[in-house]
Amino acid sequence: MKNLSRAWNRRKFLGVCGVALAGGISKLKSSEVTAPKSLGAFDHAMESFMRARKIPGGALAIVKDRRLVFAHRYGWSDRANLKPIEPDSLFRIASISKPITAVAIMKLVEEGKLALDDRAFDYIDLKPILAPGTSPDARLRDITIRQCLQHTGGWDRGKSGDPMFKSKFIAALAGTPPPADANAVIRFMLGQPLDFAPGTQYAYSNFGYCVLGRVIEKVTKMTYENYVKRRVLGPAGIQRMRIGATLDGKQAPGEVRYWMPTEELADSVFPNTPEKVPSPYGGFYLEAMDAHGAWIASAIDLVRFAAALDDPRHSPLLKAASFDAMYEPPPAPVSRKPDGALADVYYACGWQVRPHAASGKATYGHAGSLPGTRTWLVRRWDGVSFAALFNLRQSDPKLPDEAIQTELNKIADGIEEWPKEDLFGKYRG
Repeated sequence: MKNLSRAWNRRKFLGVCGVALAGGISKLKSSEVTAPKSLGAFDHAMESFMRARKIPGGALAIVKDRRLVFAHRYGWSDRANLKPIEPDSLFRIASISKPITAVAIMKLVEEGKLALDDRAFDYIDLKPILAPGTSPDARLRDITIRQCLQHTGGWDRGKSGDPMFKSKFIAALAGTPPPADANAVIRFMLGQPLDFAPGTQYAYSNFGYCVLGRVIEKVTKMTYENYVKRRVLGPAGIQRMRIGATLDGKQAPGEVRYWMPTEELADSVFPNTPEKVPSPYGGFYLEAMDAHGAWIASAIDLVRFAAALDDPRHSPLLKAASFDAMYEPPPAPVSRKPDGALADVYYACGWQVRPHAASGKATYGHAGSLPGTRTWLVRRWDGVSFAALFNLRQSDPKLPDEAIQTELNKIADGIEEWPKEDLFGKYRG
């Protein structure tokens, strides 16, 4: 009977959500400003994308030349209770946390508290977890802060796995209660061999940013979260962002619920919980992912962050020279074509960079992905930036999540005249 009830509730949700996305729930409340007709294609793209993938809720915010020109919500924050998304609803932003960490590192470089080519593990005093008869990989001492930022530190999750998702295993090795915190993960990785020599290739690494979070704490003598709030988010006018919590019942005020495409469960990494849990609520340990994937934010928060980085000459966050360093390509041979030329797209310090030859500028962006979460932040070469956030990650290869980024960029390419007003004042920071 329980399964029948669950199936009925799911069909009920999908029917209601389909109606809502067709034109009900996405409409703005009277206290909000309706977008010009010229921007209506963004609504159509979001609604079509979500309907095809049965995504409960999403939010889209767009800035043009540092002005908020569009902020809409779509669908449900909590589909079980039919609670709608708000334009400033908070979402787990997953790996969009990395650009935030990168800006925090650049602040410390500006302040003379560290240098990009400092050795990262000189700042970390933790005892490795070693198997009997083994010793740490000698190359670990050569990994730099720059290499951690650029994913060239020597860790390849495709070969050795992602330690940030091995919470119970690492906690057992460390002799601590699960789930493993960031320090336990680092101790474990200090006892593992690198997958390649630092600086010789690119391999996306959440762990490298876990290390950067601990460097920030060592240098500032503050928690990673507090330093970022004080020195990065605050100057950008952002007050509500915070590190998220894993377990259900510990959500921040205004935070959405997260959903899976089906009702599959995951093994819990927490003690004193059911063995099987919905993956977003115990299948991994979000708090240990702080510097690489644990921030929660609204779409409006993220475009505030983008706006604060739009003009290096007048940024409240970084000096112009810091932007040059942040966007600099990794040293060869990384991100080079066979003829030695720079790749068309490369990963710099916390940002994917796509140079725009016609303008001499570039588009900077980052995506985020966790069970229950899919997010994008794109800062285009033409002064347009957008954040698109969703509370379900699709797993069907026939419906790639990346399609929404392509469609939103295509629509932005066709806008000839953007609104002149600035809506930021209508939303809390």
